[in-house]
This record gives sequence, C-alpha cells and structure tokens, in this order.
Amino acid sequence: MAGSTHTVTNQAPPLTGYDVFSADRALTDAVGRHLPPGLHEEALAELSGLGSSCGARQVQEWGTQADANPPVLRTHDRYGHRVDEVDFHPAWHRLLGKGVAAGLTDAWSRPGGHVRRAAGFVLWTQVVAGNCCPLSMTHAAVPALRADADLAAEWEPRLASRVYDRELRPARLKAGALFGMGMTEKQGGSDVRANTTSARPLAEEGTYELRGHKWFCSAPMSDGFLVLAQAPGGLTCFLVPRVLADGTRNVFLIQRLKDKLGNRSNASAEVEFAGTWARRVGEEGQGVPTVIGMVAATRLDCVLGSAGLMRQAVAQAVHHCAHREAFGGRLADKPLMRNVLADLAVESEAATALGLRLAAACDAAEGGDERERALLRLAVPAAKYWVTKRCAPVVVEAAECLGGNGYVEESGLPRLVRESPLNSVWEGAGNVQALDVLRALGREPAALDAYLTEVGAARGADHRLDAAIRTVLTELADLEAAEGRARLLAERLALVLQGALLVRYAPPEVADAFCASRLGGDGGAAFGTLPPTLDLASVVERARPVA
Repeated sequence: MAGSTHTVTNQAPPLTGYDVFSADRALTDAVGRHLPPGLHEEALAELSGLGSSCGARQVQEWGTQADANPPVLRTHDRYGHRVDEVDFHPAWHRLLGKGVAAGLTDAWSRPGGHVRRAAGFVLWTQVVAGNCCPLSMTHAAVPALRADADLAAEWEPRLASRVYDRELRPARLKAGALFGMGMTEKQGGSDVRANTTSARPLAEEGTYELRGHKWFCSAPMSDGFLVLAQAPGGLTCFLVPRVLADGTRNVFLIQRLKDKLGNRSNASAEVEFAGTWARRVGEEGQGVPTVIGMVAATRLDCVLGSAGLMRQAVAQAVHHCAHREAFGGRLADKPLMRNVLADLAVESEAATALGLRLAAACDAAEGGDERERALLRLAVPAAKYWVTKRCAPVVVEAAECLGGNGYVEESGLPRLVRESPLNSVWEGAGNVQALDVLRALGREPAALDAYLTEVGAARGADHRLDAAIRTVLTELADLEAAEGRARLLAERLALVLQGALLVRYAPPEVADAFCASRLGGDGGAAFGTLPPTLDLASVVERARPVA
C-alpha cells in the first residue's frame, strides 16, 4: 500500500527557465565594456538568446544526459572491418549543434568576435563542459592554419561555419567542420619535443606519411586534426584529415577512450598512426612556433571555461541560499553564509573580468595592436595558471553551501566538481604555465611593459593594490634562479591584474572585498573569511541569478 510522507517545504526551486547571460551582471558588464558601442545591440541580443537556451530546462536536461551517457568506441563493424568510430548520445549532438550555431567556433572573422565568443563560451560551459573541447579546438586551429595561406583559405570558412555536420565524409562536401588535436605522447607529455611520431615525405609536395602514437587525442570524431611529428627537418606541425579527398578513411586507429574523472561527455582517445596521410602546416622544424597560436587560444579557453564553471557553481549556491531558510531566516541573510557567498562571488567576478579582458586583447591584437599582443604573451599563461587553480576550491565550497543536497548528483554540483580540475591540467599544467611566465619575462620585454601599463592604469585608486604592484616590481627585479618561485610569481601577476581590473570597472564593494582579501592580507585561507565590515550583502545580491 502506497503511503504518503510529509509535505515538501523549504526547498529551493530549480534554477531553470531564465537567461543565464542577462542574469550574470559581471559578464554583461564586461561585454558592454569591451565591445564598441556600435556592436552592443547585436551582441547583447545574440548572447541573450544563447543565455536563454542555456537556462532552458530542455537544454539543461540534454547536458545531464550527455554527461550520464559517455561516448562508446566501436573499433570494428559486424563484419570485422576496422571503422574506428565513437558513438555519442543524441543529446551530445543536439548540444554541439547549438554550440556551433551560436558561433562558438567563429571569433576570427567578425568585429568584436573574440569578446562575443568568449562570453558565449562562458555561458555554454555552464550547460555541458565536454562540448566545449571540440568547439575550443576548432576555434583555436585558425591561427595555426594561417601558417599556410592555401590551407587557411580552404579550412577557415568550414571552421567558422554555423552548421554542425556530424557525418564522416570529405571536408569539401561538408557545410561545416570541426577540429581536434594530437600533441602529447606517452613518453613526453607536455615535453612535445620528445615526440617520436615520424613523418616521411611523400611524392606530392607538402604531404607526408605518419607513423606513431598520440596519448591524448581529443574529439576523435572531428574532421581534421593538428598533430606534431618528427619530419626530416625536425618537429613539424601537420594537418591530418579524418576522411581523405577521395572519400576513403584515413588511417586513424583509435585504440581506446580515456576513462576520465570528469568531462565524461567528451571523448579523449589514444590514437595510432600507421601510414596515415598528412599535410604539412608551416615549415619543417617549426612545429612549436606553428602551433603556439593554437595553444594560446586554447589556454585562454581554459580561463574562460573555469570562469563559466565558477559562475554556475556560485549561481547555484546563491540561488539555493536565497530560498532556503534555517535558524529563523534565509540562509543568504545569515552573516557567516553571506560571507561565504560574497567571497565566492568575488572570485567568480575576478575570473570573468580577467577572461573577457584577455578576449578583448585578442580582438585588438587581430587589428594590429602590438601592445595588446604583448600583454597576451604574459597575461595568458599567468591567468591560465591562477584562474584554473581557483576553480576547484570555488566549486567545492559552492557545493557545500547546498549541504548534503550539493553532494547528490541531481543537484548538478557533483558534475561541476568533477569538471573543475580539468582546465588546470589541459594545455599545460601549473608548472608549465609558471615556467612560460618566466620565459615571457626573460625573452620579451614588451610583454612586461604592456602588463605594467595595464595595471598602472589603476594605480592610486586603492592603497592595497598599489602595495601589491610594488611587491611585484620587487619580485621582478631579481629573476636569477627564479624557477623555484615561478608559481608564486605567476600567482601575484594574475592577482594584481585582477585587482586592477576590478578597481577600474567593478562596483566598489566588489573591488574593496577583492583588494582587502586577495591583496591586503585581510582574510583567511578558506572562503568565508572576508572582513565583516565590508558591504557583503551588495556583493551577494550582484551575484544572485534572477530566474
């Protein structure tokens, strides 16, 4: 006999059916700040439409389904023929189609394209982060392909297309194409110069046969891949098409899919090349310089992806606490919980402000601004180092704000927790980024000049920021034997840049909280340790998503 239990009360309603973009004041402010006025109306309408899709119950359910049903590898068909295909849940394809249609692979061909795409990427990460991998690599492949004018002319229109075509067929017959990449190998990891995959020149100029393996090949159902291999002239970049021009399958042997902690909706594969046809991109021996533009673009996407994950976690925590009552009042009004929420909100806004500032620098650099290009050289690895490392503790603390509910899969927080470490590992883990910061400081004086000009624009506005800038200058005065403190230096560079942006552009209560706790030392190691004299209620209210 069915029984009844108590009436359900005091539960927060689902955070759904709202415009995720318009509800994010830090993001909307950044977009408005960095786009020329003539683009505002069009961009805001576009992003609001994407934000409404991200907040729709059906789209959120697709994200849950894609994550709960990981891709499955089929190496052979029923007759024993090698097929090397990966089957995805239908929700994956629906979401990827929406991401492509939203222009998340199209930043390079339109005014303000990087800022508009960056904002969209922050939004889409909040629905299904796994989708963002092929979207990111397709976007990031463009600067590498531009090393060969003919390849760029052939492939750029396909990569910027708003049409998702999932069929495996020659790229010339498709309305749109996606790209993956394969750089790392078992023995080398981030040390790609240790790669052993070989490239033997063929009779046709610029074509090669590859033999070797790739330990991580993301999005193996893409139409093309940028890979590194050892040619006679040294480490070289190559384009490997999944299907050849005559319609036959290229030799692309998927050995297995990785069983990952998070990012489970996306396929990451181990791939063998055995007589695989490839086209050279750039000159022989110039593999790293050729792909460096792709690496920089995907590193920025790591910053943006982490900002998106943090924003969604904070939005869920604030939403829950705004509706949940305990000990005689709303959780969000309790001084200690308000402190936690405000601290999380400050971290999230700082990440968003930095990510969108760097996207704006990409737009300016595309227009020929060399100072902005130099700023990216130093600021991207510093931001990638710091923002991605802050993601996991933010998401875990946000889940704790929901109590036991945040530990239950249905809340969505566990998926964010599993996803949160990824961007710190992808495209070079923390040490790689910190060492790249040192490399930029040592080899490119213009990068430091651009950085100091950027943070200098905020000098005099907050004494704690001014003191932090002086500390950084002292650190930079002695770079001898700096490798052992490279992480600390990268952290301080990122924090000072975030502080400068918030002091210039954020509401005073947000900037005050950041400078007090992150630069002034007036806070603890855990979240929820902001000085209680700050205007924390306003900080929390700014972060609250209005469904």
